[in-house]
Amino acid sequence: MSSSERMTLDAVRQIRDFNAGRDPERLMLKYRAMRASPFAFLRGTCHLFYARLPRGGVFKSAPLAWICGDLHLENFGSYKGDNRLAYFDVNDFDESALAPASWDLVRFLASLRVSATSLSVSDTEAQALSRLFLDAYASALALGKSYWVERETAQGPVRQLLDGLRDRQRATFLDSRTSLKRGRRLLLTDGKRALPATASQRAAVTDFMQEFAKSQPHPDFYAVLDVARRVAGTGSLGVGRFAILVRGKGSPDNNYVLDLKQALPSSVLPNLKVAQPTWKTEAHRVVGVQRRMQAVPMAFLQPVLFNESPCVLRALQPTEDRLNLSMSSRTRSEIEHAITTLGRVIAWAQLRSAGRDGSASADELIEFGRRKKWKDLLLDAARSCAVQVAKDAAAYNLAWDEGVFRA
Repeated sequence: MSSSERMTLDAVRQIRDFNAGRDPERLMLKYRAMRASPFAFLRGTCHLFYARLPRGGVFKSAPLAWICGDLHLENFGSYKGDNRLAYFDVNDFDESALAPASWDLVRFLASLRVSATSLSVSDTEAQALSRLFLDAYASALALGKSYWVERETAQGPVRQLLDGLRDRQRATFLDSRTSLKRGRRLLLTDGKRALPATASQRAAVTDFMQEFAKSQPHPDFYAVLDVARRVAGTGSLGVGRFAILVRGKGSPDNNYVLDLKQALPSSVLPNLKVAQPTWKTEAHRVVGVQRRMQAVPMAFLQPVLFNESPCVLRALQPTEDRLNLSMSSRTRSEIEHAITTLGRVIAWAQLRSAGRDGSASADELIEFGRRKKWKDLLLDAARSCAVQVAKDAAAYNLAWDEGVFRA
């Protein structure tokens, strides 16, 4: 048996070990979702991706930067900032860490390749889009100035996404997440976006929010109306996570939905030999890096302690506030424009967080952006990573079909 075959078979054991102890019902949703496609598998196995990553070359020589850690096509999106304006940016920092800047880039490029079929993109087109992404990233990095994407500056698909968020009425959003009976809203628990919370979970979250509200300028805003176990994402399915319907600015149409999510250690770190800052908790890491990398932080974003476990509290971010880059619904020009924007967004985020707690200075990042050779090396590595993801996904699918993950 070759080393590659042994790695692929070992992936099944690593996946089970990594997910041990998660909420069984939501974990089964994760396992089922991972069976859908190589891209879905990639989303659910960040730990495995970095365990496979080469340790030399550009993965060691690239300047240190704050990275999202799980950069892929669906970890960009629109959101309301804490100033209530709409922005487009990286939006998931659960796996964030201080690492060579190339680590985020190769994961994004691999995600583009493994999703090519579902996006109706040929291998040649995927290669061209990958180079376009790197060129946009390098050019933005070389300029040395971090910008941001908001409705007035956005174009193409990103502008359409931000327009939709701006024009969305709160009542319409609430209607999609709740049922309204006799002037009172309750969260929908349809098994797709949320599952019912137990009585003890509901009581624990309510008690936590009551205590949390005491430290806020408008405590009545956080009065709890309903609690559900949230279903969202792929990689984090099964960790402690709740959707919380609160009074907000008044019932029924000015209620708000918050997201309370357990923060676990970054799955990047076991594969990384870079000293990390000492964070108070894992939630402080997630929120701290997010505040550094995003132009404007997400509304309500803050680290908290729930049931003695570090968690991140923020406004609920709907999954529909993400880009759809399928060739079947977008023109080639639209997809190219979006990919260019994503490359720039990453460069701006790394520049914005430069020089913090061991990350490279802006000058070092600018110099990296001006170099040429690393691009081809990264493109070749991304192709190899995508091939390995496909092999691991095939081994996983076989194990799933044989019932290994349903035990």
